[in-house]
Amino acid sequence: MTLPRIAITMGDPSGVGPEVVVKSLAHAEVRALCRPVVIGDAQRLHDAARICGISSAVLEESECVDLNNVAYDLPWGKLSAAAGDAAFQYVKRATEMAMRGEAGAICTAPLNKEAMQAAGHMYPGHTELLAELTGTPEVSMLLMTGSLRVIHVTTHMGLLDAIERIDAGLVERTIRRGAEVLKRVGLVRRKIGVCGINPHAGEHGLFGRGEEQIKIMPAIAACRARGIDLEGPLPADTLFYRARRGDFGMVVAMYHDQGHGPVKVLGLESGVNITVGLPVIRTSVDHGTAFDIAGTGRADERSLLEAIRQAAALAVPQPSREKME
Repeated sequence: MTLPRIAITMGDPSGVGPEVVVKSLAHAEVRALCRPVVIGDAQRLHDAARICGISSAVLEESECVDLNNVAYDLPWGKLSAAAGDAAFQYVKRATEMAMRGEAGAICTAPLNKEAMQAAGHMYPGHTELLAELTGTPEVSMLLMTGSLRVIHVTTHMGLLDAIERIDAGLVERTIRRGAEVLKRVGLVRRKIGVCGINPHAGEHGLFGRGEEQIKIMPAIAACRARGIDLEGPLPADTLFYRARRGDFGMVVAMYHDQGHGPVKVLGLESGVNITVGLPVIRTSVDHGTAFDIAGTGRADERSLLEAIRQAAALAVPQPSREKME
């Protein structure tokens, strides 16, 4: 069986991305699951390997697309436009590879939004950047840790804006994208739990302004008509408790903190971010650039390792390298 080719971006070169990449490549499991192709700066990766006490042979065993765009004296742990632009270029190249069928999935190390925007790339994060690079009008963010999967109706916007943005059509499309992920990983018969917006899911109109009845219940009815097994809208606190014990294959969260909080409490070190709805597979670490520890060798690679596992599991099959060349 041909292993999937996974394009792994190095992330912001001033952050922990280079370190978690080289630490992950040092695990034999990675090459048993996929053919890793690191998109980054070769010298920065070698510097990270030295800092982490990892043999440079680990890097030589993996393919590297060297964009050679990091100054040799770029400091660790410092926000800069140069690093932000470099991180943008890695994502752009990886996306081009995936769109051409040269990679079965993209797996991203963390970038810094402020650094990227300082370089003139005005995106709130990876999700929106990938949507534009692939010409995708709408995508969803799915977070995973262990058996908990949480797909978000809205993400990077203020709470008032999120509530205004939510409507029945968006909720329905998000549920359907989540159901497709469960089908892809072989959990098609698992129930999906849908969060309410207000405390106690509105308590039949006692809290809020009828958002559950107007924005969520029509979407649930439409998805049930398509054969999707759903329960909701449910109070988020109760729903996440039940999801944790295994009642649901996925939770639909209405806004950023409603979904992110439980996932990060349960497993920040092994959480994974998956962008759902793109024409390519993309997984990512569920942590930031951690400038406070960058360049020290202390970064924890478990989140990237799990992201590589998920990328390999979801990857689009490709021809062998010999056929591509």
